[in-house]
Amino acid sequence: MAESSYLVFPSIDPIIFSLGPLSVRWYGMMYLVGFIAAYLLAQKRLSRTEWTRDQLSDLLFWSFVGVILGGRIGYVFFYQFGMFLENPLYLFKIWAGGMSFHGGLVGVLVALMWQAKRMKATFLQLGDFVAPLVPIGLGAGRIGNFLNAELWGRTTDVPWAIIFPNAGNVPRHPSQLYEFALEGVLLFVILWLYSAKPRPVGAVSGVFLLGYGSFRFIVEYFREPDAHIGLYQMGLSQGQLLCLPMIALGIGLLVRAYTRQQQQIKQ
Repeated sequence: MAESSYLVFPSIDPIIFSLGPLSVRWYGMMYLVGFIAAYLLAQKRLSRTEWTRDQLSDLLFWSFVGVILGGRIGYVFFYQFGMFLENPLYLFKIWAGGMSFHGGLVGVLVALMWQAKRMKATFLQLGDFVAPLVPIGLGAGRIGNFLNAELWGRTTDVPWAIIFPNAGNVPRHPSQLYEFALEGVLLFVILWLYSAKPRPVGAVSGVFLLGYGSFRFIVEYFREPDAHIGLYQMGLSQGQLLCLPMIALGIGLLVRAYTRQQQQIKQ
């Protein structure tokens, strides 16, 4: 197929607008969209809990802080540890870009552990409440990646391939959109419908971990590996290796949740 037959990524300014030295970027705006969506969805289900709006606001605020701090720290330690060793101050160079979902997940887990004590709830109860709120933000983040023309896919000749700027002038999978569809839209639908009915404690969290881990693992086969890391043995990427514990933990939580439910029924 001739190169002209492929889609060419449009020229999109990563900056939406500027106010003096302050620039509002598409990627940052996507974080805001994710946070607002999570807050609105959480309010919709708040009546099913014993928590107040103030407690909900604190829970979501500190979870958001966990996403930002954990995402940055995770990116540096999982993907750019060599740069950190050369210059530890690189950790604080947020303007240079770089966020990791897996690091953000750890940050949120820490926030949930802390808030669980304050809200007199268990860690898994909070996890089950927050899990369905996450995919919208994940999907928005992948749209931000696409608008930034970053984290593109591997080379391909599929009809919907896109030629991204600074990506070798070759057609590639729009893997950001694959992740948007799977990790954002589909995962949200699964979790929102699954959690609409009462489930054993830990089950919703298990579905989230299993669902995200599986979807991300699949999409990594279409996403270009980090150039400085490449692929490990068996052709697995860094992202896939980080997803394996998620998948295992998700299965473990589901087995634990339903086993305990059966034991309680028998009693």
